[in-house]
Order: sequence, then structure tokens, then C-alpha cells
Amino acid sequence: MLIPVVLAAALMNAAMVAASAVSTILISDKLSPGLAGLPNTAGVLGTAAGALAVGRWTARLGRAQALRTGYGVGVVGGALTVLTAVGAHVSLLFVGMFLLGAGNAASLLSRYAAADAVPPARRASAMSTVVWASTAGAAGGPFLMAPSQSFATSLGLPALAGPFLLALAAVFAALLASSYVRVAPVVDQSAPDRRDSSPTSRRPVLLAAGVMVVGHLVMVALMTAVPVHAHHHGDGLGLLGVMLSAHTLGMFALSPLTGWWIDHSGPRPVMLTGLVLLLSSAVLITQAGWTFTPALFLLGYAWNLCYLGGSAQLATAALESKVESSIWTISALATATSPWLFSIGGFPLLAGLASLLALPLLLLALRYVASVNPRVRL
Repeated sequence: MLIPVVLAAALMNAAMVAASAVSTILISDKLSPGLAGLPNTAGVLGTAAGALAVGRWTARLGRAQALRTGYGVGVVGGALTVLTAVGAHVSLLFVGMFLLGAGNAASLLSRYAAADAVPPARRASAMSTVVWASTAGAAGGPFLMAPSQSFATSLGLPALAGPFLLALAAVFAALLASSYVRVAPVVDQSAPDRRDSSPTSRRPVLLAAGVMVVGHLVMVALMTAVPVHAHHHGDGLGLLGVMLSAHTLGMFALSPLTGWWIDHSGPRPVMLTGLVLLLSSAVLITQAGWTFTPALFLLGYAWNLCYLGGSAQLATAALESKVESSIWTISALATATSPWLFSIGGFPLLAGLASLLALPLLLLALRYVASVNPRVRL
């Protein structure tokens, strides 16, 4: 069944958004505004570590039980954030956000569980549905934050405890939903008699992993600099909101279309198109004027094509978790370095670095397709 997987992913995303937003406020009040980003860093690192853990649990326990274990760890993390909000030592917040990251990793990797729950011809569509539904949770969670604060104060708790209670309830609901997940057991493809480690067989998988990592790195690096760019040009928060919304729509709104395309044409043309759009959007972002916001939409959809196209090509649970962990580790690095690089050379420098990463990968992809099919059918 696809519905429990989709529902659990949406709920976990709502939990992560609520906890991430209010944790920065809590640390700013209790410690220092300069340290406000540390809880989210803990969440990102928890997601990276959690992806590896979920991969190992998948190999040992099966896909469904691995998801439930990940969400269960997330419940513990949510409980620790609530304790911090009501007066426990602030160090528990960092631990709680790290453990919530493990739940977030289960949510991200649940797209593969969705793929296992449907016929092979619909695998990519199932994965895209999970990605699309996760956005609904991330978008809907913030609307419940104000009511959750009122609920907390009605119980005599600090107002900031409300969003953490919301996060705890949401991740617990995700755990309950995951109890209805039923997928076929994951075949242990790491066994020596089943592993095909020849360069030819590994090439498409490694290429897919590279496309996913580079697509995410370029997207995060460019988007981290967008608020700074908008501020320097005197753009108000309203216009910045339009820019970020356009980008988010590009990332998620067309996911069902991407899934349909992969199921009908295979992942290779989708990944190639993603790399082309990635380079195109990086160039357009360097241009001032009306093309800037459409370029952010294009960047978002380029990420979508790279992410889902690469996901459809990965073959084993171990690879899926390693690539996901790499993506989130690199995300933390890109977020930290992008503003510094932007201050040195602006978007032209970031776009140049993006081209250095994406262009060789695009050429390798084209060369691989040409070697597989002399007609280069894209």
C-alpha cells in the first residue's frame, strides 16, 4: 500500500519543519543569536547519519521495519525537544534535533519503499508521489505552529513548547502510519554471489549517484545566497518570498510529471535534462532582471530531475542510504561556504563553480549513453 508511506513522509516533514523553525528561536533566547543555526546543523547531521543507519536496518530488518525504527528514533528526538522547551538542559535540544534527523532520513528513504510497493512499471511514479507529498507536510506544518503555541499556553507550558509538541505528535503519527507499510523484502544484493562489480555494471549507478550529489550541491549553494542577493538589491521580504516560492514549486510541484517521464523513458534522459537545466539556470541566475525568479524555478526543477532520475537508477539499499547521507553532508558544507563565496565573487563565481561540477558530469553522461546506444536516443 502506498498511502501509509506517503502519509508518514508528509507527517515527518511537518514535524521537522516545526521543530527546525522554533529551535532557532529557543537557542537565540537561551544562548546567543549567533548560535541559533546549531540545532538545524544537528538536524542535518542527524539526517546524514540516519540515512546510513536506515540503510543498515533495511539490510537486516527489511524496508518496512527500517522505516518504523527510523521514525521511532525520531519520536525519542521529538520528546527530548519538548523537555528542553519546558526547562531541561539546552544540550538535550541538540540531541533531540539529531535524532529527529534520523526520522527525517527514514522519510526521505521511504520513496524506495513506495517503489517496492507497486509494479515495476510504476516505481518512479510512486517515488515522485512521496516527494510531492513530503512538500505538503513541509508547507502545512508552519500553519499549525501558532495554534500549537496557544495549546501549550492553555496547558500552562511555555509558548515555545507548542511547536515542539506539534513535532512530537506528527512524528508519532508518522510512526503509527508506518506500521501499515507492507513491502516486499529487500534482496541482499551485497552477497558475493549476487554482486556484479564490473566497471560496466557499476557505471550507471555511480553516474546516478554523481548526478544526485552534484544537483543537490549546486542547488543548495545557489539558493543559500539568494536571500543575501535580495537584501543587497533592496528587495523586500515580499519579493523574496515570491522568489523562494517559485523555487519550491520547481522542486516539488512537477514531481508526478517527472515520475511519469522516468517510467515511460527511463532515468537516463531525465538525468541528462536535469544536468542541462542545472547549467542553464546557473547561467540565468547571474543575469539581473526579470529572468532571475524564473531561473530559480528552473533550478528547482533541475534538482527534481536529478534527484528523482538518479533515485530511479540506484539498485541497492546500501547505495540508496550512502547517497542520501552524502547529499545531506554536502548540504551542510554548501550552506556554510556559499555566503562566503558569494561575498567574494557573487553569483558569477557560484555559477562558475557549478559549471565546473556539472559540465564534466554531463559530458560523462552523454559519453555513457553514446556507448550504450550509438544512436544516443534521449
